[in-house]
Amino acid sequence: MNAGGIAGRVGATGRGVQYALREFFRHPEDIAKAGLAGTLKGKRIIVQGLGNVGYHAAKFLSEEDGSLITGIIERDGSLYRAEGLDVEAVHNWIAKHGGISGYPDAKLTTNGAELLEQECDILIPAALEGVINLSNADRVKAPLIIEAANGPVTAGADEILREKGCVIIPDMYANAGGVTVSYFEWVKNLSHIRFGRMQRRQEEARHQLVVDELESLSDSLGKAWTLKDGFKEKYLRGADELELVRSGLDDTMRIAYQSMREVWHSRDDVTDLRTAAYLVSIGKVAASYRAKGL
Repeated sequence: MNAGGIAGRVGATGRGVQYALREFFRHPEDIAKAGLAGTLKGKRIIVQGLGNVGYHAAKFLSEEDGSLITGIIERDGSLYRAEGLDVEAVHNWIAKHGGISGYPDAKLTTNGAELLEQECDILIPAALEGVINLSNADRVKAPLIIEAANGPVTAGADEILREKGCVIIPDMYANAGGVTVSYFEWVKNLSHIRFGRMQRRQEEARHQLVVDELESLSDSLGKAWTLKDGFKEKYLRGADELELVRSGLDDTMRIAYQSMREVWHSRDDVTDLRTAAYLVSIGKVAASYRAKGL
């Protein structure tokens, strides 16, 4: 960080996957297309690959959204636990032992690829290309797949899955969190000013006015009510760089998804999010060329 860099870059791709799923679950019509209901809380998730992307996505979804990471697939096999796995414990085990073999409190299968076909609500392929292909696509039961890796679903498998009613959130959108935060890093390094430096203290001063008014009102009411413990400190503290980076990433992922879903739902000839993503992207490039007179 002393030589540049930006807070939140390490987990940015996994964080982007989380934000993509959060935005998907804000739209009842989209949830229904996948045959799901409710929120991310309690949703059964299988993650293929507990590397940087898979680990952070699984960690954030389980710890912050209440999802159940029921399966983890690694190079030496897979772990399954219907009640949910402790992502941090599995991650630490792999770091210490070099693999998942011997991990307690979960069912271990040496042929990890079999777990791709296990019943779940959300499947997150987060490591290898082409893991879902013509040889196994017809047996994949997940109604929602989010591509955290590059090209984890082959073109042939994509067609089979869509015919089954599976919704696929495409890689070109879903794993864009890393490059998005890298862009933030580039902007920060160009300006030589860390995010938050210009506005943080001003935010604190403005929030202090609100807290002072609330405390004054409380005094005038004879202590009829008081601020909850910790509220004042949390409210007064201005956003730091990490919070601003995550806010920017969240906003980027939300707007991008909304652009895709608008095309997805407004055109009869667009039946999937991948095609919608291509159309949105090509449209932006075309608009840029037209603006430049090319």
